[in-house]
Amino acid sequence: MNRSALQLTDKAMRDFIINGYVKVKTDFSPSFHEKICQQLDTMFEETGNLGNNLLPAIPEIQEVFDHPIVHGAMQGVLGSDYVMHPHRYCHFNQQGSEGQNFHKDSYAGDEQIRRHRCRWTMAFYYPQDVTEDMGPTAVLPGSQYYETGESAHEQPEVALTGEAGTVTIVHYDLWHRAMPNRSDKKRYMLKFLFIRLDEPQTPAWKSDTADWHTLGNGETSEHSELWESMWDWYNGKQNGTSNGVSRTQVDTLIETLDSDNEKERLNAAYRLGRVGAAAVPALNQALYSRSDAIRNYAGYALSLTGAPAVPTLIDALQATDDAVRVSAAFALADMGKVAQEALPALTRATQDPDEQVRRNATEGLGLIGQQVSENMDLSETIQVLTTRLRDDHYAVRDNAARSLAKLGALAEPAVSTLITQLEDEDRYVRFHAALALKQIQTPAAQDALFNYLFTSRWCALTTSDTPF
Repeated sequence: MNRSALQLTDKAMRDFIINGYVKVKTDFSPSFHEKICQQLDTMFEETGNLGNNLLPAIPEIQEVFDHPIVHGAMQGVLGSDYVMHPHRYCHFNQQGSEGQNFHKDSYAGDEQIRRHRCRWTMAFYYPQDVTEDMGPTAVLPGSQYYETGESAHEQPEVALTGEAGTVTIVHYDLWHRAMPNRSDKKRYMLKFLFIRLDEPQTPAWKSDTADWHTLGNGETSEHSELWESMWDWYNGKQNGTSNGVSRTQVDTLIETLDSDNEKERLNAAYRLGRVGAAAVPALNQALYSRSDAIRNYAGYALSLTGAPAVPTLIDALQATDDAVRVSAAFALADMGKVAQEALPALTRATQDPDEQVRRNATEGLGLIGQQVSENMDLSETIQVLTTRLRDDHYAVRDNAARSLAKLGALAEPAVSTLITQLEDEDRYVRFHAALALKQIQTPAAQDALFNYLFTSRWCALTTSDTPF
């Protein structure tokens, strides 16, 4: 379906990269949102929170996410070929509530894989006017890049207030919470998830410049190289320019990866990632550290380094330490096309005894394979992903199905197995198997998908009082 889109600007995308959220407002009539609120009232009174069945219960909600301003913002953040994930929830903040603590959400149907590059988002929709005393959702701007609450809480809290029809799109890893509701009104917030299918090739917003530095007006940048690297990725650039760091500075930056200050570690990792080949030996050594923090930040730096780091990461897939192999597979997957020579090694890694290695390798086959499909034979990749659809671990199966969806028509040999996985014990594996069949688009895939959807269709009008 072709939908019109009001695209984001360079400034809006810059703000999203830095702060981790963008807020927009639809122009539906007040009665539209009032009707949704009334249906939410009825849902809670009669059945309770329907969670993932929220959309079939109140199909009008889809119109909110199809609105040109919401669709355009989501395109800018996730690319033109994004998909609504089946996990959604109505957050009901009752009068007199104490709210929540700040947190990051766990990943629905997957392990908690925290990536700085934005491939998952949440959208928060208010169907009523929300003022600060009503307990709106609050965020800590820029905290999507932080793992520790200590760093996150250094950021100023921002209450996401707004009129009915306000939608805030957030980086999935942004720290957020429900604020206390001190009013005499209840507050609804509908949370929906979205995922990226295509890696960025060109800007998916109204772009007037590819030069990050022309957008900042000379203001101080807390994480300049991190933010610029995200901008480059969104513009389809694999690696940024060298930053001229000397060998002596490399040693100092490597030591900083073990700093007690998370922000310093983060900046050091992204500075190292722009050094180039000269930093790879030291980063390789850091990758084998027993410290999770050092190893993870070394992985970010190696991933940003690009081609010079690929052989090192391929070697690390053979390490005896499970954690090293996990980090290596994670870094290679994040590289995308530049890591195409790692496809055979990642293919072998999908059979690793460690489930987290298998999970990262399976994801990587989709992220990399999608970008090299025009000039590489991916038949073995398809075969391996098909096999992983039956993995014992749900996150591996989920990523196998999602990777096959990213490969589209090339995944046709997996159709019969995907049909079987429509009955997987995990609800999100089922969804991604259905998504893969949709993307494959052959008659057999489409017939299987329609048969499944007609059988599993949930009717929002049918209740115990109206069974027919």
